[in-house]
Amino acid sequence: MDIQSLLPFVLMFVVLYFFMIRPQMQKAKKEKEFANALKKGDRVITKSGLHGKIFDLSEKNNTVIIETGSGKLTFDKSAISMEMSQKLNAPAPEKKK
Repeated sequence: MDIQSLLPFVLMFVVLYFFMIRPQMQKAKKEKEFANALKKGDRVITKSGLHGKIFDLSEKNNTVIIETGSGKLTFDKSAISMEMSQKLNAPAPEKKK
């Protein structure tokens, strides 16, 4: 078997790893860090679009209780959207005069 015949397959795997697998792993790591950094009082948005403030956290069950305008709801930590919650908590841009 010739080494040159395997080269295209090795090259395809390397490209696949750097453009698909590695970024997905990095995103999962960031989301896990975000979920672990949540604390009481943080304003969050769930992936389904529910806005609220964290009322309580349960490390045992891996859940959060979110206080909304109509009451308190329990969600799994993975249901909180990292991107939307970070946009919500980002400082407002300054307006030019």
